[in-house]
Amino acid sequence: MPPDVHIKGIREGLLVSFDDGQWPELEVALINEIERQNDFLQGAKLILDVAQHEIGAADLGKLRDKFSDRGLSLWAILSTSEATRRTAQTLGFATRIHNIEGDGDLTEVSSEIEGSDATLIQRTLRSGSNLEHPGHVTVIGDVNPGAQIIAGGNVVVWGRLRGLVHAGAEGDEAAVVCALDLSPTQLRIAGYIAIPPEQRGEPKPEIAYVQDGKVLAEPWETVTHPSAQPV
Repeated sequence: MPPDVHIKGIREGLLVSFDDGQWPELEVALINEIERQNDFLQGAKLILDVAQHEIGAADLGKLRDKFSDRGLSLWAILSTSEATRRTAQTLGFATRIHNIEGDGDLTEVSSEIEGSDATLIQRTLRSGSNLEHPGHVTVIGDVNPGAQIIAGGNVVVWGRLRGLVHAGAEGDEAAVVCALDLSPTQLRIAGYIAIPPEQRGEPKPEIAYVQDGKVLAEPWETVTHPSAQPV
């Protein structure tokens, strides 16, 4: 008899948990249940509780893609396995959420650089990805529309930035946002918000920062430039 899959609505989305079993059979049961309820679950944000199971990066990546193909977003991985939590953090998943009963703090974590207030993500953040970090964030990859980055410090994207980004989220007006293609759906620095125009020229590296109460963007070469224009 296949293991039962339990799906429960909580504040952050849908919490998925399992009865006891080996991970391969649990994954099969999960996909079968998702397909059975696909119409009802369309567009849902999933929090997956895998308990003590150790799951590698390749398997988590494939699972994320399977959900995405079915119109779902895998947002968080909960586990008592340190190895699984570290893998999930490296892939940009949240590994802690509000307490199911409504207590506690929501903290999304990513792979942290030891001894630093910076975090490095080496993959593309797809739609539905939510990354929050109290320090600086660097992404080697794209940030797709529907993905979100909230950082207490600077945000640097070595790729295309097309999602939502909030740098200096704790009020640091000196924070900057840099990207090889700066085309976010929304850009915030501290308490300042800018929505870039739909029509933009040829993509080029740009840096955004706050000056005189406005968010400015200029070529990613110097911090100040006389030709800087409001975003």
